[in-house]
Amino acid sequence: MTTRWLSPDEQRAWRAYIAASLLLEDTIDRQLQQEAGMPHLYYSILANLSEVPERRLRMTELAEGLKITRPRLTYAVARLEKDGLVRRESCQWDKRGSVAVLTDEGVAVLERAAPGHVETVRAALFDRLTPEQVGQLEGIFTSITEGLQGDGGSSEEVPWRRRSSPSCS
Repeated sequence: MTTRWLSPDEQRAWRAYIAASLLLEDTIDRQLQQEAGMPHLYYSILANLSEVPERRLRMTELAEGLKITRPRLTYAVARLEKDGLVRRESCQWDKRGSVAVLTDEGVAVLERAAPGHVETVRAALFDRLTPEQVGQLEGIFTSITEGLQGDGGSSEEVPWRRRSSPSCS
């Protein structure tokens, strides 16, 4: 088998992506830590729950939406639960699963954190792009996401389907 090395253009694009993604995540995480006392992942959990009916979502669906493993989500939700921002309930239709629910306190924390977060995202990313580039960026990352998820995310290759523990979240 012959290695398909990256072309010079691909290598520059790859390195630019790595640099930008690391710097963006650091910028967003630092802002949220300073202003809201939470990492980006915790904010993302609260934001995802705020966007669904009754502010509740099965843990496996939340892990899929966040593109993370179930054990990582379980750990993060436990911390948010300790802080009173989320609570876990048994899944009524599947006793093996659980549901994460955004509390009123979680909504209040999210509402206080959102303006600074949005301003950081805008300043760090969108203010640097033309409207045409925003559309291209969406198209590029949608293609990558769809390609990596394969057949709708049913593969063990996607993080939320990995069986790293016997628990049913």
